[in-house]
Amino acid sequence: MVADEKIPVEVAYARPDEQVILPLEVAPGTTLGEAIQASGILERFPEIDLRVNKVGVFGKIARPDAVLSPGDRVEIYRPLIADPKEARKRRAAAGKVMRKGAREAGKP
Repeated sequence: MVADEKIPVEVAYARPDEQVILPLEVAPGTTLGEAIQASGILERFPEIDLRVNKVGVFGKIARPDAVLSPGDRVEIYRPLIADPKEARKRRAAAGKVMRKGAREAGKP
């Protein structure tokens, strides 16, 4: 590999009112945390705290020291505002019906 070769990655973050995906070219061997720093997303969204927010690649939680591959999408996740299990219990207690997913509806 040539010393100045770069690999394409993306850094993504979403709030209820705004979603961004920042394309980035980084050196091979760049970590997830380094890509987040290089993207400038922490300055754009000061509420992001990497000690609190989980991070991942394509929907799978990953460590900040994980090395990126070409085409990876780094994602910064917001903390949950409600426990999903508790929310389901409240809906069930209120008599609300949830839509069935494809699997529960008998579709492949």
